[in-house]
Amino acid sequence: MPPAAERESAAGGGDDALPLVFLLGPTASGKSALALEAASRLPLEIVSVDSALVYRGMDIGTAKPSAAERAAVPHHLIDLVDPTESYSAARFVADAWAAIDAIRARGRLPLLVGGTMLYARALVEGLHALPAADPELRRRLDEEAAAHGWPALHARLARADPATAARLEPGDVQRIQRALEVLELTGRPLSGWLAQPAAARRAARFVRIALEPSRRATLHERIAARLRSMIAAGFVDEVRALRARGDLHPQLPSMRCVGYRQAWAWLDAGGGAIEPMIDAAIAATRQLAKRQLTWLRAMPERTVVDSLAPDASASVLEALRRGWEI
Repeated sequence: MPPAAERESAAGGGDDALPLVFLLGPTASGKSALALEAASRLPLEIVSVDSALVYRGMDIGTAKPSAAERAAVPHHLIDLVDPTESYSAARFVADAWAAIDAIRARGRLPLLVGGTMLYARALVEGLHALPAADPELRRRLDEEAAAHGWPALHARLARADPATAARLEPGDVQRIQRALEVLELTGRPLSGWLAQPAAARRAARFVRIALEPSRRATLHERIAARLRSMIAAGFVDEVRALRARGDLHPQLPSMRCVGYRQAWAWLDAGGGAIEPMIDAAIAATRQLAKRQLTWLRAMPERTVVDSLAPDASASVLEALRRGWEI
């Protein structure tokens, strides 16, 4: 690690002219390990770009950094809210800039690491003036989905907003609900809102490092291995404890996170053989990774690193140094 004076010089003493660097990738691509390795060489702190890590008490199923890892390298935007609460892209943008400013003020480099591409885009492009969530409307949509299934609501969305429906899977519950919510609250399809310029964003230069595994089958193997490791580490007990609180339910954004949703449904059904639940969680995680890769490949001016390559760590470190020009 460089001495303090070198760290301050490298980070620019909080200089907003320095690029803001992202390390983005699909789930199980090795983002956290590569970021921690880079932190052993550069004066950086990690800002999480992950919509699941914000929830307290959801540790195993989100692959949250361990206490030792967080002690070794400062992490930000983790354990911010209770699972009963919602967390929005707008709040992420505000929290992320607060963390970035604080890190730069310490003469260090903020590295934004994660796989929630909507959050990354919100920080880069700004936000549209969409309405806030409406709990009552969401409850009604949940009731309709319970009666008819989310594919039926996806079909309704396809009739009213075909452009949005075309980019969503019939099982993408949270985004289907949000699109219908925006439509009902504003009378205007989500695709129409997103076609307009976003609100002004804070001026910054952005560098995107994209972890894109060269072998999809190997990524799938990693996903399966990690899920089974979570099970062995007590993931089911973690979900059982969350259910036992009594103030959570499957419709909350926190409990819709991949893995938690499948484990909750399995417990609701009385448990039994665990393999079908594991298979369902693996399949859902694969779908998530597919969506994340689609988002990544649509990003302009990104530096692609094969996270499965033997020299992935060196490639990330080189890209970071080049991005920050240090």
